[in-house]
Amino acid sequence: MQKPTVKDPVQLYINGKFQDAHQGNTFENLSPYSAEVLNKVAEGQKEDIEFAVDAAKDAFRNGPWGSMKVSERLTYINKIADLIDEHIDEIAHLESLDTGLPIKQTKKMTSRAASNFRFYAEMVKNRMVGEAYQVDDEFLNYTVQKPVGVAGLITPWNAPFMLETWKVAPALATGNTVVLKPAEWSPLTANKLAEIIDEAGLPNGVFNIVHGFGETAGASLVAHPDVQLISFTGETTTGSEIMRNGAASLKRFSMELGGKSPIIVFDDADMERALDACVWGIFSFNGERCTANSRLFLQESIADTFIERLKERVSNIVVGDPMDMETEVGPLIHKEHYNRVKNYLAIAVQEGAKLYQGEIPAGLETGNFVAPTLLLDVKNDMRVAQEEIFGPVLSVMTFTTEEEAIQLANDIKYGLAGYVWTNDMKKGHRVAQAVEAGMLWVNSQNVRDLRIPFGGSKSSGIGREGGHYAFEFYTEMKVIHVAMGEHHIPQFGKKQLTSSTTQNHS
Repeated sequence: MQKPTVKDPVQLYINGKFQDAHQGNTFENLSPYSAEVLNKVAEGQKEDIEFAVDAAKDAFRNGPWGSMKVSERLTYINKIADLIDEHIDEIAHLESLDTGLPIKQTKKMTSRAASNFRFYAEMVKNRMVGEAYQVDDEFLNYTVQKPVGVAGLITPWNAPFMLETWKVAPALATGNTVVLKPAEWSPLTANKLAEIIDEAGLPNGVFNIVHGFGETAGASLVAHPDVQLISFTGETTTGSEIMRNGAASLKRFSMELGGKSPIIVFDDADMERALDACVWGIFSFNGERCTANSRLFLQESIADTFIERLKERVSNIVVGDPMDMETEVGPLIHKEHYNRVKNYLAIAVQEGAKLYQGEIPAGLETGNFVAPTLLLDVKNDMRVAQEEIFGPVLSVMTFTTEEEAIQLANDIKYGLAGYVWTNDMKKGHRVAQAVEAGMLWVNSQNVRDLRIPFGGSKSSGIGREGGHYAFEFYTEMKVIHVAMGEHHIPQFGKKQLTSSTTQNHS
């Protein structure tokens, strides 16, 4: 395949047109692999957000989208999926170029993105249904689900294309209009999504993208009174700030936030499969994933053996050019994030942990490479065990009993995901139900079923998306009460009115 051309500059997409930012400002987009400038990106600010929201609001209220038949709207949704399929190789290349994610992984993610649109086309057609309740022969009460209006979507820089489509697909399929604010570190595939949606021919204003920074474009989107929904995926502190900024206009929020997820391996587990899942779960996606199993708890009787096997695996992980199909771990997305992860490694040493690391081949000095790392001799109260590092770093700890494993797993502010490995399924169910997290996998790595809810507890988020659960966020439940006969209505003031009228006539 011929390498796709990187568009320079990447423009905003508002009201059906690609255009420069109102003030004409741009910012540089850097390669994680070479540190070179890939391109420039239009820097949207408050004026651009206002323009985009006005366009989205008009498309919803006055344009064809709000009154369009569901079957016609879903035709557009399926067309977007078809166009994604036509551009899979190009999208995967742009994603790896922009993020440093290995292209073997971005190819799989891109194919999932098309599935997001097809899935929600089917869900809206077959599962977005109401309920009806009849009260004797007097009333029929029923519910309908209606789109809310303008949805503000704020997406992260890890696996950006898949996560953008994860939000855009249900928002559009349910009939909302969209203003998307992508992460500033990964603009390329967001722009490609705009090109695809433009080619699909959606009415002007239905889908809009404003690139820019969280402090300006993102904050303006959150604060805008005409944006009824904010769906955010990202870091917990930012999520809290977004909720504060949007509280004045009583917005509806969906928050998928940080994680520090435990993987608990009991001594009766299938060690080889547990190793496979553990290594993949923390080192795939360069460790930059919210559901990564970044805290490993090993039952003491198998800890030494498991750790030695882990060291062997880590030593053999292929670190390199993200465009190489053999690469398993690429560079971190940005120098700022690289420095953050390296700082945590220094903190780990200060706290008394020991580092065991894989190797970074020569010639990769310009990239944001952090070697796959095991943190050994870790205690659960260390910062490196409690705070989200978001890189290829695994904290390793031990436990003796089932009760201790549960206590250690829950002794943290996060609650996004968890993993349990045991061949005793009674124990597997007990531990999975006791761990405080929104999602648990037993004897499995992180595999997704689009039909089930996605989200976390505690500081890992609010609400659930995925499957029909997304309808609770992206639609308004409306109740219609219909009288089926002439039921009794209380008659306040009628006798008084009759008496007064009689007196006046006399």
